[in-house]
Amino acid sequence: MSYCRKVPSKWTSNNKTKGKGNKKNGNKYLAWAFSEAAELARRYDNPARAYYNKKSAKTNFMTAHTALAHKLARAAYFVMRDQVPFDPQRVFA
Repeated sequence: MSYCRKVPSKWTSNNKTKGKGNKKNGNKYLAWAFSEAAELARRYDNPARAYYNKKSAKTNFMTAHTALAHKLARAAYFVMRDQVPFDPQRVFA
């Protein structure tokens, strides 16, 4: 997920911030693609929309968008690794 730029790059210890990592590490085009996939999934896919709405009720909309993109990136990794079709029930359950 760090190669897709879908995880925060900050260093903490004992709940104290110790610095920031390399925010530009990874593939910017892959980050863009998963952000676009998250936006389209939010618009047209009911389980993804439900996940986004639940997340945005607790946090702001950008955090919910990033969480959805992270979830889709993680799902894409396992789809490619295991050579199985995409199953939204496993992703959003």
